Amino acid sequence: MILRELGNIKGIGLGGHNINNIRYADDTVLIAQSEQSLQKMLDIVVKESEIKGLSLNISKTESMTISKKPQAPSCRIRSNGTQVKQVNQFKYLGYMLTSDGKCETEIRKRIITSKTTFKKLSPLMTNRNIHM
Repeated sequence: MILRELGNIKGIGLGGHNINNIRYADDTVLIAQSEQSLQKMLDIVVKESEIKGLSLNISKTESMTISKKPQAPSCRIRSNGTQVKQVNQFKYLGYMLTSDGKCETEIRKRIITSKTTFKKLSPLMTNRNIHM
């Protein structure tokens, strides 16, 4: 109900649809094309949450800009007067998102996990009772 109030504030276009938030259970990502739009969305979420007796946990709230520039632009949004921490990466539903918009960090992590798993299976593969 709270996020319905975001209406058509511009996020990103995907398949002809405006996407300004992604949510799963109590994890929410707000998506905007400008700092001003993001601030407007955050203000709406905070206000609507308070109306419904909920509050935003500022210590768990982060902002991140995604840019092709070597140094990501700053994003100075606030919630009830408190600056939201800006990060260069964050994990959402187990996937690492980075400010450069690339997947290299996540790919490296998955390669390492795969190598570790295969090394653990190595003794099983050399057992003469198992034929592959």
